[in-house]
Amino acid sequence: MVAGTLALVALGFTAPAARSSASRVARASAVTMRDFPKPNVENTDNYRASTALTEKLKSLSAKGGSKSVAIVGGGLSGLAAAKYLVDAGHKPTVYEARDVLGGKVSAWQDADGDWIETGLHIFFGAYPNMMNLLAELDLHDRLQWKMHKMIFAMQQLPGEFTTFDFIPGIPAPFNFGLAILSNQKMLTLWEKLQTAPPLLPMLIEGQEFIDKQDELSVTDFMRKYGMPERINEEVFIAMAKALDFIDPDKLSMTVVLTAMNRFLNEDNGLQMAFLDGNQPDRICKPMKEYIEARGGRVLTGQPLQAIDVDSATGEIAGLRMRSGEVVTADEYISAMPVDVLKRLVPERWSTLPYFKQLDELEGIPVINLHMWFDRKLKNVDHLCFSRSPLLSVYADMSTTCKEYYDEQRSMLELVFAPCSPIAGSPVNWIAKSDEEIIDATMGELARLFPTEIAADPTWPSTLSQGPDGQARLRKFAVVKTPRSVYAAIPGRNKYRPSQETPIPRFTLCGCFTSQKFLGSMEGAVLAGKLAAEVVACRAAGEPTQGVKAVEETVTHAAGTMAPRKPRGVIGNDAVAFGGGSSLTRSAADELKAFDPAQLVPLG
Repeated sequence: MVAGTLALVALGFTAPAARSSASRVARASAVTMRDFPKPNVENTDNYRASTALTEKLKSLSAKGGSKSVAIVGGGLSGLAAAKYLVDAGHKPTVYEARDVLGGKVSAWQDADGDWIETGLHIFFGAYPNMMNLLAELDLHDRLQWKMHKMIFAMQQLPGEFTTFDFIPGIPAPFNFGLAILSNQKMLTLWEKLQTAPPLLPMLIEGQEFIDKQDELSVTDFMRKYGMPERINEEVFIAMAKALDFIDPDKLSMTVVLTAMNRFLNEDNGLQMAFLDGNQPDRICKPMKEYIEARGGRVLTGQPLQAIDVDSATGEIAGLRMRSGEVVTADEYISAMPVDVLKRLVPERWSTLPYFKQLDELEGIPVINLHMWFDRKLKNVDHLCFSRSPLLSVYADMSTTCKEYYDEQRSMLELVFAPCSPIAGSPVNWIAKSDEEIIDATMGELARLFPTEIAADPTWPSTLSQGPDGQARLRKFAVVKTPRSVYAAIPGRNKYRPSQETPIPRFTLCGCFTSQKFLGSMEGAVLAGKLAAEVVACRAAGEPTQGVKAVEETVTHAAGTMAPRKPRGVIGNDAVAFGGGSSLTRSAADELKAFDPAQLVPLG
């Protein structure tokens, strides 16, 4: 308890009576990295269910013989599918179009050797399938667990933070309730009391109630149930953008309730961890090694040209690669993002309701920023919710992550969201130049930290800064992912397809497919595992979960539509395959060719 108290003092989070003097001490002290022991993430129903599915897949390995499986896509979902297929005794081959694995968690090095990440990825205690996977690969020591709290920047008190502190030993959901009640900076007691009743059905009725809220945005739900507007300003804006890069008036309430239900029902569900380095080396490489050590293969630089269909039966006949090779296998799994898959659905399949429903799903644009400063900024060893109109969450990776650690200079990684009209932004930031995006971000940082950011003519938005600010930006990287996780706008959850499809021997995975977690790393791993279950059960002659029912409106629309020829994937840049890119001129030209709406100026 003493150590925890000292840590709070070091961060400047103290009791109100002691705040004035202690905060001065905190500002004069450098925050150093401090990791906490791994929490007990295993004692939950969801973790036990994940373990049971692993054991089921292993038990199927002696049944039905070994099948060859071609998996298109080497992101977390495709790699997870391959990992669990080798556990079940099969021989998967992963075909990744790019020269790097990871998909939406991919990373690469710049000319200076610094790592550029597609996104700022945080691991939660309530990620049972990810935690189970890490245990199976013996990778838990690669997570840097942080203090069990949520940290919010105080917009009205620039340079200050406030927290929701989770007290050890208090079980869920009471620990979350106490964390909110104990915070005196964000909401009044009356506002807190008004918030609780609308959320009780989530805990009592569970998923049935949660699914029924999909037609409502977060803002609609608040107003329907009489929640105070300041809940939106203080909490839900930050939560919505962190969950799906979307403002509350555009985000389905099902997403927020799903996350809250998972996090609130597990004692350590909201405890967060950073990976100790880059994702390709620290997560994807061990997965590749595991797969290949057990007879599978993981290949990069293997873009798919088309899915070949048997003209007589309509079943899948093979995968035609850009190289001209035709890959055949006993089973096939698509681990491609939904927007890429839609461009490759064969004409013969396009009028099937199962594939027609994919028209209702699309990836949400998001921008990830890396900003290297010439000195150390005041920071916390944790994830911060910015509560900024332009920024979602951020972290000083030079403090939180071992591989990027630097005691002298800060490197901020920030999620710039919302950045498109579908997400609630009046500006289409994907169409803006990197310099415009960085200037807008520097303006927000100058507002949030007025005594640190220097007035710099390079960035006009900082020119109103006072003389105290000294920190200057020395370099930056802007990673645009024009189609990231599926846009969880109201009414879309029902269109998420099952992993099993109506096409024999063809299965889907990816976090957009139907599973009880969100479009996230956890959802990607679970979807890959469920796809492996479909294939393994089919091979063993065991029953599968079946194909999810399709909405009647979709079935009707499919019955009246003309078949569509696949548009195919245009280009070689990461964005063509659903990844993130610095969006060079050539990449922008490719994006304009297959997704011109992304580059239409707005605002």
